[in-house]
Amino acid sequence: MSLSVEQVMALAPVIPVLVVERVEDALPIAQALVKGGLPALEVTLRTPAALDVIREMAKVEGAVVGAGTVLNPRQLDAAMEAGARFIVSPGLTDPLGRAAIAANIPFLPGTATAGDIMRGMDMGLTHFKFFPAETSGGLPALKALAAPLQEARFCPTGGITPESAPRWLAEPFVQCVGGSWVVPKGPIDPARIEALARDAAALTGNKLCSG
Repeated sequence: MSLSVEQVMALAPVIPVLVVERVEDALPIAQALVKGGLPALEVTLRTPAALDVIREMAKVEGAVVGAGTVLNPRQLDAAMEAGARFIVSPGLTDPLGRAAIAANIPFLPGTATAGDIMRGMDMGLTHFKFFPAETSGGLPALKALAAPLQEARFCPTGGITPESAPRWLAEPFVQCVGGSWVVPKGPIDPARIEALARDAAALTGNKLCSG
């Protein structure tokens, strides 16, 4: 079943941002996250194993696996071939934006300025990653950007913590946040990941992330 970008962002208040070095870790990580209530999984293309990790995670029932750190149309094609169901990029370029739109795949391009967002809106996009969130001015900066760009909706990513996430999620223009804390560095501990996922899934209570 294909999903829109709004539907992907509405699956849970947190999209885990995953840097997975070993293919054998893919299934236990994905299973623990989905069991904990976080079905949307962003696998960053930062490791040689990333595409194979996407293939493995896509086998997990209930998982909606996407590719992050997608930089160009070539990587977009490779991610889709591996089974990615949504695409996240650290920025927005015309070639990548046009390719993602043509592929009809949910796309969250990274933005940090009004110009970034306006460029995306000119392409017909309304949903964006705000990245890197904390070092780009944090919540005050995003509030200032969202005020004149009222159609835009965001998934802030970069420096978000379990403590700061509720402040971001309380804003109507924030649909979800990206976070790497749900899968701590080090040996994989599925029980710990599931517990962290449950806590993250409960961050917004019964607030629904609607587009």
